[in-house]
Amino acid sequence: MREEVLEVLKGMLSPDQININEDDLYDAAADRYKKYAKARKVLNVPMPIAIVYPKNTDEVSKILSYCNEKRINVIPRGGKTATEGGLENWKEETIVLDALNLNRIIKIDPYNMQATVEAGVALQSLEDELRKIGYTTGHSPQSKPVAKFGGLVATRSIGQFSTLYGGIEDMVVGLECVFPDGHISRIKNVSRRAGGPDIRHIIIGNEGTLCYITEVTVKIFKHHPENNRFFGYLIKDVDTGIKILREVMVNGYRPSVARTYSEEDAAQHFYHFYENKCILIFMAEGQENLVEATSQGILEAVEKFKDGVIKQVDSSLIENWFNHLNWSQKDIDDEIEGMLENDYHAGFTTEISADWETIPKIYKNVMERVRKEFPRAHDLTMLGGHSSHSYINGTNMYFVYNYEIHCAPEDELRIYHHPLQTIIVEETLRLGGSMCHHHGIGKYRSEWTRDEHGTAYYMLEKLKEAYDPNGIMNFGTIFPQEEGMKYIK
Repeated sequence: MREEVLEVLKGMLSPDQININEDDLYDAAADRYKKYAKARKVLNVPMPIAIVYPKNTDEVSKILSYCNEKRINVIPRGGKTATEGGLENWKEETIVLDALNLNRIIKIDPYNMQATVEAGVALQSLEDELRKIGYTTGHSPQSKPVAKFGGLVATRSIGQFSTLYGGIEDMVVGLECVFPDGHISRIKNVSRRAGGPDIRHIIIGNEGTLCYITEVTVKIFKHHPENNRFFGYLIKDVDTGIKILREVMVNGYRPSVARTYSEEDAAQHFYHFYENKCILIFMAEGQENLVEATSQGILEAVEKFKDGVIKQVDSSLIENWFNHLNWSQKDIDDEIEGMLENDYHAGFTTEISADWETIPKIYKNVMERVRKEFPRAHDLTMLGGHSSHSYINGTNMYFVYNYEIHCAPEDELRIYHHPLQTIIVEETLRLGGSMCHHHGIGKYRSEWTRDEHGTAYYMLEKLKEAYDPNGIMNFGTIFPQEEGMKYIK
């Protein structure tokens, strides 16, 4: 089958569009979820047959049509920054469809406040062009230097400034995508319409399980960095931080950044000034009058809950932290190199969301359960969390955990990460929250997809049946597959 697939691909594409290099195929077999095992060269999943790089939408259509006919699994790939196993391969007969050559910025349209790009354009590339003329995408995930638009839309990405600009779903105007049977759909660029259900949301967040995104149009915003204002506080506890975040949001203010950190998590980010306390930070940006009003709203909220506020910190410390928050490809490579030298995992996260009343309960319950029930709790070097994306009716919580690894590299996720994530997901779902705020389900939360959606899973399942009846799109992602459980547990 492998040779047959390669021969057919050679008839469709030029030689430089087909990659069968062994090292590259190994890299393509898993994403950042299995980064420790991957670095130690002990991945337990099959390598794909090839990585292919289509140059246009018609080539995507031809490739998908062939794979659909032959029942070949297809994994769509962009910037390779996935963290939940969404790019991991669970099938022997798989090709990775990479957006490398779909790299054109098609149009920047300041009058209509939107920009159109192909799926393989890096977010940073568009942002750099927009900054030259005084605009911004408003989208700034930590992966900004390497993440690409197809992946951002497919994973329902969110950025560090989401409290002001929204998530990627609030930014997408229209898009183009290709379904497994080769059908090309284009959703036109309009500000709003009531022409039935919002069909953009069939595509946004589908994680490559329904179609392949080839083009995206997003909103753009005027950029006023000269007006940025930063606020930072030492506070007594996470509850105080959540209350102040809520006060700002329900009063109608929209700072671009609104975050609160537990003591343990603060130690990683603000070690030079956190004084073993929780941290609360804000950033206000935009037009001068809006920044002034937002800043006043922040100060009023802090004053209202001043009994829980220990002191304000120098705003330059917060500004400097933000200026060094994103990680580049070099940072990713350096992290992998570190895993070759040390048996240590830093920065694993599980992000969830709920309403204002429920988030503190989930946080408290998770902390207690992990400390009491996790059999390797003595190996944890950090257990904490932070809230970093807020809405008028609730917020998110990032659970962050680091640990020393005392097992074989191939067993690390089963022994450490999966039990921790299970506790977090169980408590979140039990109290009515969402088990995934923005990293997506991938493959490693798929065992809880039905619980996440409840009776609404019917709707999700029918989409898969309708658009991918042969099940060739990203097998195991979002939709639970029994044969994939051997890789999870």
